Amino acid sequence: MSRTPVTVRVAEAGDVASLRELWSDILRRGALDEQLADVARVVATAASREDQCVVVAEVDGEVAGAVYLEATTFTPLNLEPAVLAVSPHVLPQFRRKGVGSALMDAACRFADQHGISHVQTAAAAEARDANRFMARLSFAPQATLRAATTSAVRARLPQMRQVTQAATSRQRIDRVLAARRIRRERVPG
Repeated sequence: MSRTPVTVRVAEAGDVASLRELWSDILRRGALDEQLADVARVVATAASREDQCVVVAEVDGEVAGAVYLEATTFTPLNLEPAVLAVSPHVLPQFRRKGVGSALMDAACRFADQHGISHVQTAAAAEARDANRFMARLSFAPQATLRAATTSAVRARLPQMRQVTQAATSRQRIDRVLAARRIRRERVPG
């Protein structure tokens, strides 16, 4: 099976619109100009730092995929060095043409340049093909990343409701006792 040649390079400011299209499902919600500004900031920041890189894969001169790379640690607590390959995305029309493999190869080369022996990545839980692709490349599940709004989490915390209810109950009791004291003081005796 012959594959179309894929070239990989560092992202430039001119790639911002293509990257916004590619990563549109993972960018923060907002207007198009806000998303473009976010992506431009990510590309500029990565270009100015040695521990970060945005890699673009092209097929016939057209952006086909990209990945954000960062030399970091496994977690803030596990300080073993690792390259984090964030959002390796391939546009649908370029899938199964070697673009994903080229992006992950770039992640491995980035790791080698930094003397790092591990690469970690994540794919959306519902992205079945992406998860299968990562499994074929020997990526094993390490954790489940979950997200929720602060208000949703707070509403579900049972201790917080109990503390609030207990404080409310104590306040009611204090009011009742104070009212009784006032009545006793008013009664002539």
